Amino acid sequence: MFGTSGIRGPVGETVTADLALSVGRALGVDADRVVVGRDSRESGELLTDALAAGLRESGTDVLDLGLAATPTVARAVGWEDADAGVSITASHNPPEDNGIKLWQPSGQAFDADRRATISDRVREDAADLQPWDGLGSRREADARERHRAALVDAVDVADPPHVIVDVGNGAGGVTVDALQDLGCHVETLNAQPDGSFPARPSEPTAENCQSLATLVAETDADLGIAHDGDADRMRAVAGDGTYLSGDVTLALFARAAADPGQRVAAPVDTSLAVADHLAEIDVTVERTKVGDVYVAERVAGEGVAFGGEPSGAWIWPDATLCPDGPLAACRLVELAAERPLADRAAEIETYPIHRDSVEVGDKAAVMDRVRDLVADRYDDVQTLDGVRVDLGDAWFLVRASGTQPLVRITAEGREADRAQDALAAARELLETARK
Repeated sequence: MFGTSGIRGPVGETVTADLALSVGRALGVDADRVVVGRDSRESGELLTDALAAGLRESGTDVLDLGLAATPTVARAVGWEDADAGVSITASHNPPEDNGIKLWQPSGQAFDADRRATISDRVREDAADLQPWDGLGSRREADARERHRAALVDAVDVADPPHVIVDVGNGAGGVTVDALQDLGCHVETLNAQPDGSFPARPSEPTAENCQSLATLVAETDADLGIAHDGDADRMRAVAGDGTYLSGDVTLALFARAAADPGQRVAAPVDTSLAVADHLAEIDVTVERTKVGDVYVAERVAGEGVAFGGEPSGAWIWPDATLCPDGPLAACRLVELAAERPLADRAAEIETYPIHRDSVEVGDKAAVMDRVRDLVADRYDDVQTLDGVRVDLGDAWFLVRASGTQPLVRITAEGREADRAQDALAAARELLETARK
């Protein structure tokens, strides 16, 4: 039922009010107070109502944040002394989808054991429903102001830059609040919440952020910030209009966060450029499975200063264990105020890297066949998450998406021809496995 980033899928098919009710009842078995918030999708209102009903039937009090960024919800669990938090969101997925993501008081997403417990309860229809005089309450709450204050306190911006923020019609308006409080000159794009995402698709990819990049390049803006629908992701544009890749952004954040001898956490699909850049200051990269929940688990360990994913999820354990897009925006503004992002990015040697996704009918069966094929053909193979093959001066990764019916391919080489060779090898493996 749960993928690595919670429950996601089409509304009315995978994600229904009945499912939300069942999750609420399952969560309410051992929770006295739960924080709930949603992104800008219209379906989020009815799903929140259904989830809240299941919680209240179980005697659980509900604190309803309404429209709220996912990191606001995650942080509010601890702030409100709650037992759990729930974000009604499909994050960067298209508007026809919605989902449910659960949070611990630490700000970390539910781990595998906790997700399994909720899944088992839903499947077994396990609940602890209360009589009429034992029902939980529901009241509105507002954590946006506290989140804004925490963001402002987390950074020091001596010379506030000019920033353009593309909110993506989502729930990330707290970023604008914080940057204005920091004294930045802030302009916005797509700031009106609208879960149909009329201005651009929710995921802030380079293609989807062309308007932002053009506006930054043609004005005196120092940088641009872009969020997805629930603002757990943050991507950026340098002052010259260059869209910063996820790997470059990861390297920038990690180098600023970590001291010599410390470690940073990053998933298996991260570029070698990150490790090479950090090695210059004696910082090492620990590889994790793909998914912010796995990065957060590693970041929670001693000596790990930062964790990030090239997709745009960034975690600073000194602040919270959830990916906080607004915090990432403020931290990047802090870096840009000290020195232009384009200059920082130019110091990171990058290598040709290719990422692709292939829709498949049965991704589990396809991946089983990929593993069998790789075992016969290659010696240096890692199976932490999917199948990663080291080719010496190149590598490729084939792994199933945790949230969609896709198999993803990543291939990189220190030279362009080797990257193409790795990509071709990965594609051939996948096509053979699909037959």
